[in-house]
Amino acid sequence: MTASPGSPASPAGPGTPGGPVLVLNAGSSSLKYQVVNPAGGRALVRGHVERLGAHGLADALAQVTAEVRAAGLSIDSLAAVGHRLVHGGARFVAPTLIDDEVLGALEDLVPLAPLHNPPAIAGIRQSAATYPGLRQVAVFDTAFFADLPPEAATYALDRAVTEPLQIRRYGMHGISHEYVAQEAARFLGRPVGELDQIVLHLGNGASAAAVRRGRPLDTSMGLTPLEGLVMGTRGGDVDPGVLLHLIRVGGLDAGDLEDLLHHRSGLEGLSGHHDFRDLEDAVDAGDQLAARAYAVYCHRLRKYVGAYLAVLGGADVITFTAGTGQNVPRVRADALRGLEALGVRVDPARNDRVRGGPARISTDDSSVTVLVVPTDEELSIARQVAALLAGL
Repeated sequence: MTASPGSPASPAGPGTPGGPVLVLNAGSSSLKYQVVNPAGGRALVRGHVERLGAHGLADALAQVTAEVRAAGLSIDSLAAVGHRLVHGGARFVAPTLIDDEVLGALEDLVPLAPLHNPPAIAGIRQSAATYPGLRQVAVFDTAFFADLPPEAATYALDRAVTEPLQIRRYGMHGISHEYVAQEAARFLGRPVGELDQIVLHLGNGASAAAVRRGRPLDTSMGLTPLEGLVMGTRGGDVDPGVLLHLIRVGGLDAGDLEDLLHHRSGLEGLSGHHDFRDLEDAVDAGDQLAARAYAVYCHRLRKYVGAYLAVLGGADVITFTAGTGQNVPRVRADALRGLEALGVRVDPARNDRVRGGPARISTDDSSVTVLVVPTDEELSIARQVAALLAGL
């Protein structure tokens, strides 16, 4: 394969074995970054560049380089660059050292994640050009769910249509779900392989996962991040007939539907607020649209919790994580309200005290332990990168 501009024709040099990992999460108009010590778990540098200008990622990485040096580090002291990729398809089920062949395969997967994978690929190319002495490693949100049971991964559609197009349920937020399941077990002082867990990753994007003894049995997102829970700007589960109706009667085309489903649905579509802090303020001010949006959000969440209790045959732990899950006590209380008969009891005082965690918010007599555990996707990526490099 011919090298594309800025892409690594072959894996770069080793960097500093055991050194910190630069973790990049490139979006369409922003770049999040951290330099993480995988062993100690400490972020040495962190930042977020928004509104990328005319030079885009090149300017952003120049800022990253300056901040790395300001922290007393050098680029040569880093072990590698780890990149978050939302979608790895069926091929990429583990952290992967990036070369031209891998880049080509990632380009082929763009139709599975047309909004998320292209900026990540652009970030890889620019990073390889900016840091030619460092290995570039891709870590995939879908990898944790690669071995979902067939009954959970399969859509009941004509196989002649779905199989050539790799249509199945892949799941997303896997980096977070795996990390939080492990951290919940650590907090409880038990092996992750002993626990049946429900993990609720509630941020602007939101997903749930049923995890049996460390491995996923089901998850709410599917082929794309559109399925499942109500989110900031995505509506989650919807009758496919609604989309056909919008095409036939509403006159929408594919581009209109994509904009509606990704940007004008969920809490934003129902209330005009996608930030949960703004939604809470509107609810408290008596805004009826906001109140309905909040009720729909909690109803969908409660329904998935109930479903996953059934899938697991009961759970040992339910864990809330990510921005809303960690910081909004009313969501945690309302999402689990009415599940006492299923062994889920939240202690109101404990719940109201917690912002962030880790902490237990269930009552002492609850048969299901309810936790709040912070996620740290950057640390998880750094650790996965370090483990891959150690095995080379």
